[in-house]
Amino acid sequence: MKNKVSFWRFPIVWMIVGTIGMSLIDTLFRQLTERLEGIVPLIFTLVMGFLAMLVYKLTLTYLARRSTPEISRRHAGIETVLGVLTGAIFIAASAIIIIALGGYSFQWAGSGNTGFVLITTIQTALGAAIVEELIFRGLLFQAMEQWGGKALALAVTSLFFGAAHLGNAGATLWSAFAIALEAGVLLGAAFLWRRNLWFTMGLHFAWNAMEGLLGIPVSGHAAAGLFTVKVNGAALLTGGDFGLEGSIVPVVVSLLLSIPMLIGAARNQRSNVGNLPVPKSQQT
Repeated sequence: MKNKVSFWRFPIVWMIVGTIGMSLIDTLFRQLTERLEGIVPLIFTLVMGFLAMLVYKLTLTYLARRSTPEISRRHAGIETVLGVLTGAIFIAASAIIIIALGGYSFQWAGSGNTGFVLITTIQTALGAAIVEELIFRGLLFQAMEQWGGKALALAVTSLFFGAAHLGNAGATLWSAFAIALEAGVLLGAAFLWRRNLWFTMGLHFAWNAMEGLLGIPVSGHAAAGLFTVKVNGAALLTGGDFGLEGSIVPVVVSLLLSIPMLIGAARNQRSNVGNLPVPKSQQT
């Protein structure tokens, strides 16, 4: 019995089990929402998110045998809002810089399906943010961190996150590398700083939703958007067919955001170590 328990508690094991469970739920609900219209797909996505989080909690509680403060309902609202604001500022700043450099110009789409665009964009961005953050920053990051420390966790999750987007339309080795830096490092740094998945999910959601509403392809996926975007100049500036993430601009902006987050994470760690109680054997 002891061997069985130790097997399930091994980080790679519970990471794989949890990932498979959430991926199956995500695949099932994606197929269901593709056949539905209106607000129903958004409701189904919320249900999917709840089930994915349930699988995450059960995996860590009963296999990894640890608590899950990173998805605690305490401060969930404020952390989500802070994440959304961070993601919105990141995409807005990146887009404004590209506009200033002559890479993008926007025009109101003038479509009568504004409500449809809003609901579809929110539903798509929400589903991706929940599942990808639970898997990459929730399971993979913490498994790697337990196995080899924070630096290894940040490096591995960033590389895997970039590689996961290689199959998208318009993807190149550069776009995968850019995703690894701007998304993998930024979201990993955000998790290390806040130690909260609500924050990273909010950031990830706002990132995808802002791009979609602006009409910019989201990691190679075409977006209907409230605007139409005209692209001018080199793909290194505009991201080309892959979209904003393929541009050098968000890579630089994301690193400028990641550095203070990593510094904050290091300070939090030192503060927590300093606040640890002194063992009785060392007390005088």
